[in-house]
Amino acid sequence: MANYKPNKRVILLSIILSILTISVLSSCKHSSTKSAQSVIKSDVYYTCSMHPQVREDHPGKCPICQMDLIAVPKTSMKADNEIHLNAEQIRLGNIQVDTIRSGNIGDKMVLTGTLNFNGQKLSSVNTRVEGRIEKLYVKKTGDYIHKGEPIYDLYSEQLNNAKQEYVTALQEQNTIGNTLINYGAIVESARGKLVLWGMTNQEIMQLPQNKIVSTSTTFFSPEEGYVTNLNIQEGGYAMEGAPVFQLADLSTLWAEAQVYTTQLSSINENSQVTVQIPDLGNQIIQATIAFVNPEINPDTRINLVRATIRNPNNQLHPGMPVYIIANSRQHHSITLPIDAVLTDSKGSTVWVQIKPGVFSVRMISTGISDENTIEIKSGLQVGDIVVTSGAYLLNSEYIFENGNSPMEGMKM
Repeated sequence: MANYKPNKRVILLSIILSILTISVLSSCKHSSTKSAQSVIKSDVYYTCSMHPQVREDHPGKCPICQMDLIAVPKTSMKADNEIHLNAEQIRLGNIQVDTIRSGNIGDKMVLTGTLNFNGQKLSSVNTRVEGRIEKLYVKKTGDYIHKGEPIYDLYSEQLNNAKQEYVTALQEQNTIGNTLINYGAIVESARGKLVLWGMTNQEIMQLPQNKIVSTSTTFFSPEEGYVTNLNIQEGGYAMEGAPVFQLADLSTLWAEAQVYTTQLSSINENSQVTVQIPDLGNQIIQATIAFVNPEINPDTRINLVRATIRNPNNQLHPGMPVYIIANSRQHHSITLPIDAVLTDSKGSTVWVQIKPGVFSVRMISTGISDENTIEIKSGLQVGDIVVTSGAYLLNSEYIFENGNSPMEGMKM
């Protein structure tokens, strides 16, 4: 069979056809890329159904969960610090609004507080000398101890040696006298040591009368009150200065309440207040503010006020809730139900209805308050429509949708 030799013109034609094919394919790929790019629409943004805080201008994957982003019309985008709810969400969340109006506030200011121990009536009973607790006469908190009652028996080698030194010095003084050695000074020195370590005069006087010095010493309470803390156990070893009991005298108590800095103008030291005890049928006790904390907590902007009240029949107990009612000057102001205002360390905010279904958070400055109403000093005006029920729910929904607090970046 004869060898076939391709014609040069045929080879050239084949090369030209290959180049044209590559060019066409490249053009198609470029056209396809342009077509894909044209899918990115300018009237939508891309977000994740699980993480709505993600917003992109092109399709892709969620950087948090790697789910495909979905297109959302830009007309549904919310402004900063806004939230949109449909009618069903508003109904289920019991979102209620009211139009702001002005009114009178300030006839009285009611502070919620509690009864606490009077710190000036607390006392601590401590051991004077180290040793082992042989017996406890009071074994539970809540018991009342009278002054002079026995509280524990102590075995102390150190104290026993001091007692024997006192008895020996006293015997030597009675036998030899003070001719060569000043036994009187030795006796007084030994006696002073026993007094310093907590023995009573009666116990010391009985020491010479006993032929054998007792190895156990009884200690008596120097104060009286209710046992609030029991720090030792029978059979335990106590070091010198160790706390045994903490006693509280409940003849007077402290009624304490927290007050916002905006309310301090209506209450100060020596202000006459009424303390109401709801657990005792709203019993009323007249009192005077005895203490206003001079240091304000910068994080919460909350201060502490305190009144001392008498407790003659021991009907009042620490931990009871109280209302401290202070008189204040009545004045005309914008007011809101107190539940409409959300307050944290960054300040106070309310949710305002911009239009049906659209709510925006707004920072405000508050003034005095009573049981149900709070004064609005700035941030709102008469005619604003404010969420009065469901504000906490709106806050939670905003954080869920945006991943941060609506107060983030807001200036006080």
